[in-house]
Amino acid sequence: MKNTSLPTTEQRNPLSYRIDTKSTMEILEIINSEDRKVPLAVHERLSEIAALVDDVVSSFLAGGRLFYIGAGTSGRLGVLDASECPPTFGVSPSMVQGIIAGGERALTTAIESAEDDPEAGVEELKQRSFSEKDVLVGITASGQAPYVIGAMSYAQSIRAKVGAISSNETSKVFEHADHRIYIAVGAEIITGSTRMKSGTAQKLVLNMITTAAMIRIGKVYNNLMVDLLPLNAKLVDRSKRLIREVTGCTIEESEELYTVSEGNIRVAMLIFILDVNAHKARELLSKSGGSMNRALDLMKEEQHPR
Repeated sequence: MKNTSLPTTEQRNPLSYRIDTKSTMEILEIINSEDRKVPLAVHERLSEIAALVDDVVSSFLAGGRLFYIGAGTSGRLGVLDASECPPTFGVSPSMVQGIIAGGERALTTAIESAEDDPEAGVEELKQRSFSEKDVLVGITASGQAPYVIGAMSYAQSIRAKVGAISSNETSKVFEHADHRIYIAVGAEIITGSTRMKSGTAQKLVLNMITTAAMIRIGKVYNNLMVDLLPLNAKLVDRSKRLIREVTGCTIEESEELYTVSEGNIRVAMLIFILDVNAHKARELLSKSGGSMNRALDLMKEEQHPR
């Protein structure tokens, strides 16, 4: 039943054969059993993911940006991951950007033909002033989308770093990438339905890329989100709660610290922990690349030079 001449993403899965004759529980057991294979497949590619993350970090530190590009489910996942970075890590919406073939309408409506135009992907990058300082990651389950391939080829032509995520070992996108991340999730439960295991794998990898990169540039203190943007009442409350949790200050003190720091959680924490003013706290963070732990170490070195 398995046709090995087909791309992995188009092959039939013998473990889900006759799934249409199963009970609801049996169907869910099959899906869940297959889904459990995804994190293990991702684990096999951690070294490749790490190399891509290191290039993303270098790009960020040099003022560059991260771009995801994809079509269909892959494009939507890229846009989703990019859109969650500003509220989570307090970064500009331009720092991580998701591009989907067909534009915003494709986020909610399938526009299958949009992925067939390689020049459209290139034009989108040019409109966003994509440069050699930036990093582009092509996301495509099968790895054949001309829209994605065209953009990746252009990015390489201007010497930008390029990554590719695909569930197809013979993916064409790998021919245009510095970082080739092949996630071997195998044939889908429903043949060709790459929104399932392939989509899950992509989501896990995208989470890793942005989260690890943001940790590396100081957006996390220990395991706390200390640079979130307080864009609504819930996030303002969470910010003040984080200040109290880390510093041990009172509710009243957290209110004052939040005001004095102008809503900057890291600055507020350093003011209290180190007994410094806001200007000094910002100076320490600037010298420490935004890292709370490095800022604390720097203050210790200033107070107790060797």
